[in-house]
Amino acid sequence: MKVDIKTYKEVHRPTYILEEERLRNNLELISSVAKMANVEIILAFKAYALWKTFPIFREYIQSTTASSLAEARLALDKFGSQAHTFSPAYTDYEIDEIARCSSHLTFNSFSQYDRLHLRAQKANNQISFGIRINPEYSEIETDIYNPCAPGTRFGVSADKMPDTLPQSIEGFHSHCHCENGSDVFVRTLKHIEEKFAKWFTQIKWINFGGGHLMTRKDYDIELLVDTLNDFHKRYPWLKVIMEPGSAFGWQTGPLVAQVIDIVEDKGIKTAILNISFSCHMPDCLEMPYHPAVRGAETVEENIDYSQPYTYRLGANSCLSGDFMSAWRFDHELQIGENIIFEDMNHYTTVKTTMFNGITHPSLAIVHKGSDELEILKEYGVEDYFNRMD
Repeated sequence: MKVDIKTYKEVHRPTYILEEERLRNNLELISSVAKMANVEIILAFKAYALWKTFPIFREYIQSTTASSLAEARLALDKFGSQAHTFSPAYTDYEIDEIARCSSHLTFNSFSQYDRLHLRAQKANNQISFGIRINPEYSEIETDIYNPCAPGTRFGVSADKMPDTLPQSIEGFHSHCHCENGSDVFVRTLKHIEEKFAKWFTQIKWINFGGGHLMTRKDYDIELLVDTLNDFHKRYPWLKVIMEPGSAFGWQTGPLVAQVIDIVEDKGIKTAILNISFSCHMPDCLEMPYHPAVRGAETVEENIDYSQPYTYRLGANSCLSGDFMSAWRFDHELQIGENIIFEDMNHYTTVKTTMFNGITHPSLAIVHKGSDELEILKEYGVEDYFNRMD
């Protein structure tokens, strides 16, 4: 089906749309950073796992990062390479298969390492073990996303590290960013080095985790590259790994929905859509953040619904709070009209639910140099049944 990518007027059902040209632009930038900084940048499935697009990714990167058995299998079965795996805690009944699917396995605690590393090594004698460290510093302002907040369940702080690491621990993993700039990485790196550099001579690699939003327009790429190259000069034996998620899917396409009713109460107009914030854009409510809607002005303060064409957008779920406020359009919304939520290809499809049995949006791609929309997956009632089967 040919589509107008400005309006997607030909699309009449909820659809996540990936625009391949935008994806390739991100991949090319990320690949160039990896080369300039002599680091390995890998895809974090927790933010993006649309496996039918993996052949595109394989043109630019070779590895991925997993946090579960399912993601580790996704890496091996669909991406075609073993995963860099981290989990807050591995289970006895999954550790063997996880190890077989992993090139790197990071433990969250020394107790997990002590209990499970021999089993993992028996399952895969080529595996490289790491330990997650907690630098006790993060500039993430939303607590739900802050892995270094007091009482965190993530990683080992410097005061709990042994002077000599277990012989088979070859790397450190640190994750304390969330859609941050390189200036934040510079400040974080200072804390990591101050607390953990004395162990760097005992390891071979260090993984600086995700949250490095290098594809955002205002991200200072030069600062990141210079910072990483300076790090190499100080510790030339350490291989550096980074595993952003959002950076790969950032601004690569929208979620297209439709208006199915318009209701009003106490002067507040709500356009009800055939999608759900809770089910299909959960970070909007969790973070929270106010998504951009194409052709509409976002109104966050001093909302005046008496102003023309000012609407809440609400879901067709039974959850009372499944709505967001507010947007101002340049016309009166009509039943059947498309509402296009920008930038909906990271932390969306990986987090969706089928709460209330609401029909899941389709997955689609517009290929580079083409106006043809290819449907990758459509969902129906059977998919809801299968979750309970």
